[in-house]
Amino acid sequence: MNVRRRGSAAVLAAAAVIGAAAPAVAADPSPSASASTPAALFGKGDPQFDGVWRQSLALLAQEAVGVIPSPKAVDWLTGQQCANGAFAPFRADPAKACDAKTMVDTNQTAAAVQALWAVGGRGDVVEDALTWLKSVQNKDGGWGYSAGGPSDANSTSLVIGALAATDTDPAKVTKGGKSPYDALLTFALPCAKDGGAFAFQPDKDGKLLPNADATAAGVLASLGKGLVTEPGAKAAAPSCAGDGKPDRERAAANGAAYLTSAMAEGGHLTSALGGSPDQPDYGNTADAVVALAARGGAEQAAEPLAWLKKNGGDWAEQKGPAAYAQLVFAAHATGSDPRDFGGTDLVEGLNATGPAPQGMKVGDSAAASDRAADENENENSKDDDSGFGVWWFVGVCLVFGIGIGFLLSGRNKKRQP
Repeated sequence: MNVRRRGSAAVLAAAAVIGAAAPAVAADPSPSASASTPAALFGKGDPQFDGVWRQSLALLAQEAVGVIPSPKAVDWLTGQQCANGAFAPFRADPAKACDAKTMVDTNQTAAAVQALWAVGGRGDVVEDALTWLKSVQNKDGGWGYSAGGPSDANSTSLVIGALAATDTDPAKVTKGGKSPYDALLTFALPCAKDGGAFAFQPDKDGKLLPNADATAAGVLASLGKGLVTEPGAKAAAPSCAGDGKPDRERAAANGAAYLTSAMAEGGHLTSALGGSPDQPDYGNTADAVVALAARGGAEQAAEPLAWLKKNGGDWAEQKGPAAYAQLVFAAHATGSDPRDFGGTDLVEGLNATGPAPQGMKVGDSAAASDRAADENENENSKDDDSGFGVWWFVGVCLVFGIGIGFLLSGRNKKRQP
């Protein structure tokens, strides 16, 4: 859904107050689910390969914007965990125990850890998942997609993010004296030849080749960040320097320089599949925006962010919850408004792909309402001849919001390491 603002600004401001303060009580607006797609799951597509992934990203994005997710959506995710702590992409029958044929993986598990830690109250599930991840750490300190598979930059970065998000120092999670950062830096490429990019993993000939997706993940992980991050401190434009083995700070700067160069011409990353012409790569561009902003502030990501705001809404509408979540992460990392991301309300779009959320957190609701009022103040004076009536309505809504806020304020997170 490409949601755009319409109608009187004053009425929108009032509506924002109601929507932000009150828990959802309307019928569940989630899309009708097929026999293979549970109603508690975000998205309508076959979840066989990405059910836990897209659910995790959706819940994490909702938490980032102050949305209280549906309990049944959280329960569905926790129900996908195997007894050993790992997560598979999709278990059609959670009551059936996992066995050797259950295809668990580190990526879905690391994403689930970040989501369940963020929503709170699932400390035992998170602890079990972390225990499993630590148990399948490779001797080089990293992780592959599957347990025991060769380490790659993306999987290692995701697990670093899960560790960091749960207040676990990745540098202290070692195997054979090697930490995840040791493994990650083996994928960092020299400046002179490869522009400071990260490789995914060695190809069949043992060569490391630049990979934009791995670079975005590697920059974020080098900074010790998870999928959701605040804008970093302002820094000078990234530059690639040195051709020896970099430390984490230099690897992040080199990778950021590579991404900046790769997006310099069109403002976005590109991809080509099956020999087809290069196409805009929306997902990796969103990841690059997060990485650049995390390292050097929102200004570092200004050009690709502008491109995403112009083009990302239609992409997310087509691709579904994980795409909406990636754009929410980009908005969050740059301090942008996810409810007006180039005219698209990412929050409404995301919520529409899954079960109805409980409501909004009070602090986030107030901030959203204040923003809406500030942005539309001039329009309000023009669009409504009866200002008293409109603002009286807004005042009533604010009082209503405060009342609901006291009801919701008792919700506390249970966080366990």
